Order: sequence, then C-alpha cells, then structure tokens
Amino acid sequence: MITRRDLLARAAVAGGSAALLSRTPLAAQEQDPHAGHQMPAAHADHQPKMAAPASRRTLPPPPTRSDIAGWRRDLGYTPVTTPDGVTAKWRMNGAWKEFHLVAEEIEQEFAPGMTVKVWGYNGGSPGPTIEAVEGDNVRIFVTNRLPEHTTIHWHGIFLPNGMDGVGGMLQPHIKPGETYVYEFKLRQHGTFMYHPHADEMVQMALGMMGFVVVHPKKPLAEPIDRDFCIFPHMWAIHPGTYRPDPSVMLDFDIFTLNGRAYPGTSPLIIRQNDRVRLRFANVSMTSHPMHIHGHRMWVVETDGGQIPRSAWVPESSLNIVNGQTRAADFVADVPGDWPLHCHKTHHAMNAMGHEVPNPIGADLREVGARVSELIEGYTTMGTAGMAEHAEHAEHMAGPENTLPMMAGTGPYGPIEMGGMFTMMKIRAGIDSYQDPGWYDHPEGTVAWKVDSAPEGLI
Repeated sequence: MITRRDLLARAAVAGGSAALLSRTPLAAQEQDPHAGHQMPAAHADHQPKMAAPASRRTLPPPPTRSDIAGWRRDLGYTPVTTPDGVTAKWRMNGAWKEFHLVAEEIEQEFAPGMTVKVWGYNGGSPGPTIEAVEGDNVRIFVTNRLPEHTTIHWHGIFLPNGMDGVGGMLQPHIKPGETYVYEFKLRQHGTFMYHPHADEMVQMALGMMGFVVVHPKKPLAEPIDRDFCIFPHMWAIHPGTYRPDPSVMLDFDIFTLNGRAYPGTSPLIIRQNDRVRLRFANVSMTSHPMHIHGHRMWVVETDGGQIPRSAWVPESSLNIVNGQTRAADFVADVPGDWPLHCHKTHHAMNAMGHEVPNPIGADLREVGARVSELIEGYTTMGTAGMAEHAEHAEHMAGPENTLPMMAGTGPYGPIEMGGMFTMMKIRAGIDSYQDPGWYDHPEGTVAWKVDSAPEGLI
C-alpha cells in the first residue's frame, strides 16, 4: 500500500540544496549544427568568458537534405543530432579545438507537467555532445558551478594518464568556482562519453553525463544520412518532489531518453532509405535493451572501437549495459511511425510504484467508493489491468510534478507507453527533417476488426 509518507518523500539530495544555475540561450553558432563546425576566429586569451545564468537553452532547428549534403561535402561526415539536446560550441585557437563545459544545476522539463532539478552541463542533462575528428587536438575548459567539487572522466578515450579525470588519484578535484583545463589529441574514432569521477553516485544519478563523438579521419565508405545520440537514463524522483534521490539503487520511477520522458521525447525524423546510425550510452544502474520496430540494425561499434564488417551482428534489440556505448546502423526502408524504446516494461512507463498491491481480478468498486469519500483523489489501481488508466489519464493524476504512468494519444487512441519511448518517423520524399505529423497509412495496411474469427483453427 502506498502511504502518505511514501508520497511526501524528501525533496533534497545528499549533496545539499544548490541555488538554481543554468546557461544563457546558445549563440546562433550553437543553434546551427553546420555553423558549429566552421572555424571561428582564434582568440589570444585561452580562458573562455563565463556566460551569465539563464533558465533554458535553445535547441537547434531541424536540418534539411541540402544541409546534410553540404556538411558531407565540406566536412566529410554528417554531424550528429542529439534529440532534445545540442552539440557543443567550439572555436579554433591555433592548433587546438576548444570547448567549454559548465557543471551546474538546471531546472529541466522531463515532459509537460514535470520539471526536475538536475545537475548537468551547459544548461541541460545530458550535456552538449562534443563532436570532433580523429587527429584533432582538443582543449576542454571545465567550470564548476556545483555546490561541491567535481571532475570529468573521458570514458573510453585514449589520453595521458593525468587527463583521465579521476579526482584525488589523477588530478585535484575541481572545487566550486574553479575552472580546469583538459588537453589531449584524439587518437581514435568512435562513440564515447564524459561523466564525473568525483562523488559519482550523486553526480551521475543527478544527470551529469554527455557524449563525445569522434568521426574518422577517412570518410566512411557508406556515408550516414542521419546520426543520432541517445542517452537512456533512470531517475528516482519521489512523487511530489523535484530532485532525484541519489541513494536509490533499484527502485527507480522515472525513465528518460536524453533527459525527456514520453510524451515529452522528440521523434527521430528520417527520410525513407536514409542510412541511419543510432549511438547509445549508459551510465545508469542497470542495462537498457533498446528496441526498434519494423527494421533490423547492425551493431557496428562498441566503446572499444569499430567492429569489422564481417563480424557485424543483426539485432532488433540492442542491450546497452552500464558503462557502455554502442553504435548500430540500419537502412530506413519502410515508411511509418516506428517505436524506439527500452524493452524493460517498467522502463517504458512513468512514475512506477514499487509497493502497490495487486488488485487484478478483484472487484473493488464498493470499497473504492467508500475510500474515495475519505481520501480526496483516491483511485483503485488496475482491477482489470492498467489500460483503464491509460484511457482515463485524468483519473490517475498524482501529486504535483509527477507524470501519469502511461500518457500520449495517437490517431487511434491512447498510446500506453511512457518513459524511455519515442518513435522514428520515416517518410518518403521529405526534404526537411521537421516533424511531419502522424503517418497516413495506405488503404488496407492497418489491422481491422471482423465480426467473428474463423472456426477450426484452435
């Protein structure tokens, strides 16, 4: 039974209550993925200027087919897209490609009706995707605006030992208000990530993570048209509270893709016959079997490097284990609105309770009516399964700042999913990767109702 005490769980995290800090809206260069890869003028001063606090960051506009063609021609690769996220701004300073990460607390909307106080970088969790090319010299400034010290570990990247980011062992901790610099040459290509190695139980549980994507120096034989970075993550945000609980080990209740929970996740917009790369990374407490519908993907890369083509493995579900990155390619040859989600059933839902009695098969209408006279807002949980609540989401309204377990409505009714769920909208002939709306199914291609089933088959 869920008690009032369960619903009024503590709102503060172990690290203390920090003042709200976040970044200004991104500069125009950061909003445009193509502009973000141009060479800005060099600065004599190596120290980036600090940005003033603001509440939100601006997401880049969707690209067009001509954008992608131009990037591939000029850069030799297609820049990555981080759904609901951004690519890090950079500048050239001599031979160094410079980036700036600010570790800070942010108020982030997971979905309409739920805002969470997370810790992240540059105005969001996950932080901005750092994108570079094999052979680049990178210099990364890290400023700490958290209430405690931090570091950054460059997960999977070959670098000097003293740049590996393990606080106390390989470097001094970055104290609040300090800025440290990491410098190294990128000697490999692939999908990597960054995260703290300081108070990591708290800091990663509160959202401190980001991608590092290093493109190969030699262009791929089969160029990628759409390249997506996706962080599945899980959170313990007790009903009615605003901060994740970092002490929880198993009983997580909110699940996100790139810091958004369905129906707040953005769809992946793809043109039919595009070659698509999906890059996944995981720093959470358990694995996430990421499943695509209607297609198969080939696993082409681990966090250790590229897999020879002869060893590519076809999958429709790819399990991303804790501490791993994986990249998989597929050709989007079938149009439609295809789900992409974690296949752990609780991970494709929101606000999961862990002490709820099982009333399936019991008639609790009378007792429910009596209890509702005593407790305002009381509802009986799933006496005929949970679908009844997906159809009447307003009946499942929980405490303030808590999402319903299943939400979202499609052209045929409730979509009984939440959490780590989004969709790939694949369309023929599109020139822009803006959301095209729901798929218009050709006649005869949607399952239909019949009056009765044929006899003699069972």
